[in-house]
Amino acid sequence: MAKIYLVRHGQTDWNKKLTFRGRIDIPLNEAGHREAEAISNALKNKNIGAIYTSPLRRSIETAQPIAKFFHLEIVPVQGLIDINYGDWEGLTFNEVKKRYSDQYDKWEKRPDLIRFPHGETLDEAKERSFRAFKNIVKKNPGKSILLIPHRVINKVLLCALLDLSSTHFWEIKQDTGCINLIEYLNNRFILSLMNDTCHLKEIADGTGQLDF
Repeated sequence: MAKIYLVRHGQTDWNKKLTFRGRIDIPLNEAGHREAEAISNALKNKNIGAIYTSPLRRSIETAQPIAKFFHLEIVPVQGLIDINYGDWEGLTFNEVKKRYSDQYDKWEKRPDLIRFPHGETLDEAKERSFRAFKNIVKKNPGKSILLIPHRVINKVLLCALLDLSSTHFWEIKQDTGCINLIEYLNNRFILSLMNDTCHLKEIADGTGQLDF
């Protein structure tokens, strides 16, 4: 049986400022580095055999502590890169709501129907990330694998694994630094754990976290 630990990267300043990130290469902030260490501590007894990330710094930096512990190479995978928000990238939540009010309203109500201006749709992100996910599992039979993409990618992957359409996007939460566990047995993916943040309790600031 393969075990896939699907993790969201740690916090960045743009998460705190509610700024759309997408393909812009933002590093972890101090809290994000603490989350990366906490993820590493949570997975040290899981016998991780391979580590794959998005090519963006925030994912790679999140993987570095656990990669160092297991003496593993971090393998960036283009298919796991964040969604292309197009013209929304670099804008804050409030700026997007003001400049693209109709599109943002649709994003909240029917996320499956929106194409970000000069960017992707959720279904396009789902298709290429799930293809990358399945290829990684195929290359690592029976191993415990760590994958570190992004909030949107994690959500659409979980939808794909559960055979849910992208209309369910907002019904899945992925906090920064969270851990999901997917088991692969008899050609079936089984979701065993979702959005686990127990390992982050000691470093949480008590303010809670928006889904952003």
